[in-house]
Amino acid sequence: MNNIEEVLVALRRVIRATDLHSKHLSKTTGLTAPQVLLLQTLRDKGLLTNGELAKEMSLSQATVTSILDRLEKRGFVVRERSNTDKRKVHAILTPLGRDTLFDAPIPLQEHFASQFSDLQSWEQTMIISSLQRIAYMMDADHIDASPVLDIGQLDRHSSAPDKTD
Repeated sequence: MNNIEEVLVALRRVIRATDLHSKHLSKTTGLTAPQVLLLQTLRDKGLLTNGELAKEMSLSQATVTSILDRLEKRGFVVRERSNTDKRKVHAILTPLGRDTLFDAPIPLQEHFASQFSDLQSWEQTMIISSLQRIAYMMDADHIDASPVLDIGQLDRHSSAPDKTD
């Protein structure tokens, strides 16, 4: 295999691993990786507004709102107006959301982050530089992306049936 083929095979493996993990996550929880990440963020940080969630997750407020809408319809979160500032609306994890997280597989990016942090600094820098160059070479350096290993749109419907949409 020549160098170009080796790069393309490695990229395909990354894409395929992401796809397989997304399908497994969807099958076991009925949620997408971004939905699970949002639930985890609420579990770990407590009451957050849409803007605070968007900042924590490196997503746009519109995307977070769309994800929250779907999660709220399915009973994983509720939204409540702040007692102290009526202009603020907080997202709150429900018991169903908490239970679902307890049973959910570890997100792919957590597994990756654990192994990546074990690398030496120079190795981390080399990987970052190479991936940034690949994104540029694929004309993808301008595409908005968040640190969520998932395929497709971040605010898409989950594959689980949702009769309210």
